[in-house]
Amino acid sequence: MTTTISRLYNSYAEAQEAVRSLEAAGVKHNDISILASNADNWYSGDRKADTFPDRDLDGKDDRAEAGRTGAGVGAAIGGTAGLLAGLGLMAIPGVGPVVAAGWLVSTLTGAVAGGATGGVIGALTQAGISKEDADVYAEGLRRGGAVVSARVADGDAARLQALMDRSSVRIADRGAAYRKAGWKSFDPGATPYTAEQVRKERDLYR
Repeated sequence: MTTTISRLYNSYAEAQEAVRSLEAAGVKHNDISILASNADNWYSGDRKADTFPDRDLDGKDDRAEAGRTGAGVGAAIGGTAGLLAGLGLMAIPGVGPVVAAGWLVSTLTGAVAGGATGGVIGALTQAGISKEDADVYAEGLRRGGAVVSARVADGDAARLQALMDRSSVRIADRGAAYRKAGWKSFDPGATPYTAEQVRKERDLYR
């Protein structure tokens, strides 16, 4: 039997570390999904002339790294090659541009296509997150965060939950902070955050 574990992170970089830790602990990349806000344009999917593929975010062109090793781009990326190679951009109502990869993408795509009322909340609840928590997860995404979901064996769940908790957001605390500022629940009709708003939001939780 398997269970799905999901955690919210303040940024893609923190979520990426969680993915690496999961794979190091034996979780296959096919069982891991990631959704990350692209409000600050950290990821470019159009590959313009002034950009280069840097999916491992080390500041170096993955193509050059692959060329030096005689490997493909995916092999140059490292432990998260399979997952990160599948990254793609999509727009989510109320959240804005999101970079997504993994098994949760098809669920999310179907939920978004089904209408704003389902959308990201529908995808998150299908991943095993309660409706109350899904509102906080979705709002966290809107404010620049990232969600990692992993399908794991029941017997490994406690160990892997502890691993994912290392740098994740405490959902109860984050929800309380949002509500204290006047937030009630995720609104799919809300205006997505700008890059400046995301920077300010992250500064609140450093």
